Parts: sequence; C-alpha cells; structure tokens
Amino acid sequence: MPHTPELILTLACGLSVALVLGYFTHRLGLSPIVGYILAGVAVGPHTPGFEADKHLADQLAEIGVILLMFGVGLHFHLEDLLAVRRVAVPGALVQIVAAVALGAGAATAFGWAWPAAAVFGLSVSVASTVVLTRVLGDRNEMHTPLGHTAMGWLIVQDLYAVFLLVLLPPLLGAGAGGVGAGRLAGLVGVAALKIVGLAVIVLVVGGRAVPWLLRHVAAARSRELFTLTVLVVALGIAVGSSLAFGVSMALGAFLAGMAVGRSDFSLRAATDALAMRDAFTVLFFISVGMLFDPYFIWRSPGLVLATLAVVMIGTPLVTCATVLWLGRPVRSAVGMGLALAQMGEFSFILIALGKTLGAVPDSAVQAVVAAAIISTSLNPLLYRLVGPIDRWVARRPRLARRLARTRLERAQVAAAEASALDDPRYRAVVVGYGPVGRTLVRLLRENGIEPTIIEMNVDTVRRLRAEGLAAVYGDATHPETLRAAGLPRAGTLFLAASGLTGAEEVVRAGRELNPAVRVVARSAYLRERASLRAVGADEVFAGEGEVALALAESVLRTLGATAEQIDRERERVRTELLGDAPPPAC
Repeated sequence: MPHTPELILTLACGLSVALVLGYFTHRLGLSPIVGYILAGVAVGPHTPGFEADKHLADQLAEIGVILLMFGVGLHFHLEDLLAVRRVAVPGALVQIVAAVALGAGAATAFGWAWPAAAVFGLSVSVASTVVLTRVLGDRNEMHTPLGHTAMGWLIVQDLYAVFLLVLLPPLLGAGAGGVGAGRLAGLVGVAALKIVGLAVIVLVVGGRAVPWLLRHVAAARSRELFTLTVLVVALGIAVGSSLAFGVSMALGAFLAGMAVGRSDFSLRAATDALAMRDAFTVLFFISVGMLFDPYFIWRSPGLVLATLAVVMIGTPLVTCATVLWLGRPVRSAVGMGLALAQMGEFSFILIALGKTLGAVPDSAVQAVVAAAIISTSLNPLLYRLVGPIDRWVARRPRLARRLARTRLERAQVAAAEASALDDPRYRAVVVGYGPVGRTLVRLLRENGIEPTIIEMNVDTVRRLRAEGLAAVYGDATHPETLRAAGLPRAGTLFLAASGLTGAEEVVRAGRELNPAVRVVARSAYLRERASLRAVGADEVFAGEGEVALALAESVLRTLGATAEQIDRERERVRTELLGDAPPPAC
C-alpha cells in the first residue's frame, strides 16, 4: 500500500471543504467563519467520512495563530485607541469584567471548579474582530464614530487577551499546585517582567533593526523576498520569544507586528506579505471545528443555552448600558451592544489554552465552540435591528430623554459623525508620483483639494510626508492600500502612474470600496482604454491619443487656423481617434 501523505490530505480536504461551506455561509449572509468551523466538524473525528490528522491540523493552526497575532500587532495603533479612549477604554473594561463574572457564574452553576469557571468566563468575554469588521463594513459604518469606537473597543479586548495568554500558564499552574497567594503573586510578577523585557527588546531593538532590514530588502524590488522577510520576522520573533522568555508565541508575534507596524512598511506587509495568513487562519478555525462534537448540543443543551445567554443577552445589555452611561446616543449604544454579541478568534485561543493546561473540562470547549457558531451566524441578522430599535426609542420622547444625557452631547456626536464622513483630507487619491502625478497634485492643492498619494517608492513617501503631504506606501491593487488612503471618503481616484501594473484591478477595487468615486485613469496605449472603461473608469487618457491631439493642434496653429477651428478639429480628432463624444454645448 503506497504511503499516504497526511499533510497534503489534511490541507487539500480541509481547505476544500472550508471553501465550499465558507462560500455557502457567505451567500447566506453569514460570516464565512461559520463555514470554516463547520468544515472542521465535517473532517473531524466526531463525524463519519474522511478524518483529517488532528496533530498536523493543530500545528498548522499554530502558524495561523502566529500570523493572526502578527496582523493584530501590525494594525494596532495607540493613536486610534487614544482618539476614543473616553468611551472605548472604560466601556471595554466594564464589559469584560461583567462578561467574565456572568460566564464564571454560569460555569459555577454547573459545578465547575474556580479555575475552569474563570477560564470559561475569560473566553466568553471577547468578541471577534473579523466578524465585527464584516458587520460594520456591510452597513458602511466603519468610518463613523460608532465604527471608530468599536475598533478602539476591540483594541482593548485584544490587549487584554494578549496579556491573558502570558499570565494564564503561571496562574493556573500555581493554582493547580496549591501554591499560596504570595508565591502566586511572585509568579505573576515574573511573568509581567518577562512581558516588559520582551516588549522592550522587540520594540526598541527590533523597532530599529526590522525597518532597516525591510528597507534594504524592499530596495531589491522583489516581492518574493519582501514576503519572505516579513514571514521570517513574524515566525522568528514568535519562536525566539517562546524559547528565550518562555512566553507564548502569540505574544512574540503580536510584538513583532507592532515593530513592523511602526515602520513605513506596515501597509505593504499587511497587503503583500500576509496573503497566506488567511489560509492559515482558515486552518485554525478548521482545527477548532475538529474539537466540536455536534451531539454535545443534544447532550448538554442547558450549558449551550447558558453560554449563549452570556454572549447574546448579558454582554449586549451591559455594553449598551455602559455606552449610554458614557453619554453616547441610543443608536451608538445599541449598535455597540449588538456588534459585540458574538465570539471569535481569541475565545478559541483562550479556551484551547485552558484545555492544554488541564484547567477546563472538554465540555467547556464544546460549549464555547457551539456558542461561537450560533452567535457568529446570528450576529449579522441581529445587527439589522439597530435602526428599528433607535426609531422605536425616538418615537417615545420620555424614554429618549432618559437615555440621552443632554441635547448638547447629541449635537456634538452628530457633528462628529458629519465631520468623519466629509473629511477634506481625503477628497482625492492619486496613484503614482512621477512627473504627471507631481503636476496633478500641485494643481489639486492649488484648487483647494487635498490629495493622498499612493506610491511604491518608500523614499518618495518619506519625502512627501516631510513636506506635509499625505502619502501611503503600498500597492494600489490591494483594497487595504486604497482604504488606508481614504478612498471610501474620496471624490476622485486618479491613476497617474506610468505603466501601472494591474490598473484594471485598481479601478475594480476602487469601485467596490466607493461606488460613487470618479475614476480618472492614464494609459500608455489606446488599446488599454476599453478594458479600463469596462471595469469602471470614468475617463481614460491614453498617451498615444494625447500626443496625436497635440501634434494635430500644432499643425493647425502653424497653418494659421483660428481658435474656433482648432477647437472644432480637436473634438473631431478626439471623437474619431479616442471614441469620445464631444462635450455638450453650453
């Protein structure tokens, strides 16, 4: 019998089933995460048919966790948290404490010991960044005050989860051994010192060495080398942190992401080098699904319902009440509450760590996975209730006055929403800063339009920023680069780079991010105009055509033609050569 390649079988079958189920759940309006977890159930040991290698899946999932945490660190910006600190920080802390208490109380009611109850409560207290981003994005609320507050809220949750990954091993290990409070405090203190020491080394030393390394690799202009370098940085710091400091690889990956995120290469790392992160993250969800026994829901419906009650009733009510108490309007409070009524990545990581440390029973893992599948499935549907609930409250003035602190605060919030949706800094996005791009940017600024420039030359980006211009280093074919440049709020997208590779993809991505944006593109040849128009470009200026127009105008001027004759012939040539209809007469 030939040797069976278990690794290839696990990858091929697991990802294939995840593709099918993820596609169908997405078409149903649910998060693809539900499909990925169900794929793990399908190829797991608790269902008939093909059974993937759980040991290999766990190892591949560990890579997914490392890349996931690297991405979290990459996108962590202290400025984002400080901007909404008055709501996000106290609100998230109150919500976390309340959710932990509710979860631990539910676990205690089922007779679990305090370590199991504590880990269970910690696991159900964090929401999924992937799900929340998807829900807010579908409702076009990512760039509103609600979206900004939600992302700041998740930053607090992410930091909280990262520290738990470091503190739980000594905490549970000491508790399991019956060590006294003094010894326990000492172990936690040592763990905290390890975190601080590792953070100093990675962020201070790595904050200088990593950008230097990426700058030299980027100068080689090889995408493969840049991708490889970022992966080596992520995996190398993660593994080195575990071996040298005895902390989780997840923390090392998070700090590595922060080191890269503080450099000029953060956006390119997120778009170019982390393409495979999504595949390994899918494997992580598959490995979680492999833990789940579908028959557990029938065997322990009370535990599943209790978990769902904490996640989908307790957490939303506490969150909504906290946001109202902090002075935000009803819509923001209800939106925050319903957006957080789900669980995700860190819930699985924390409960899996508790299982590895022997602190929680298998039923805790089953309950968390079951509740996560159900809450993640229902969350997009629940979020649609934000508008109806807000209108229901508005029709009851007495209730509205009780929920809102002052009319002035409502006016301030409304003004903040208006300014966030009409930010003059993002009225235009210019791709490329060659001779054409420089001229275009100068003309835009002279006419009161502040452009944001997307450029692949990091030295040019640094010079532009030093001159006070908004510039983004990255590949414009990636939607994340366009989003970072503010395209969702821009009025016009200019493709000014010469010989731009993937111009059609830039136009297509721009249209998806902002259907109302006006796209003006530059092409080298006339034959490229049709394809750019087909994907959504409003105007395309081809180099061949514009040169022909300039030559024709020069000849007519030499022959003594009048200005009216030149204009008429120019429009005729443009119509014949470029296929453009003449502008309507005034």
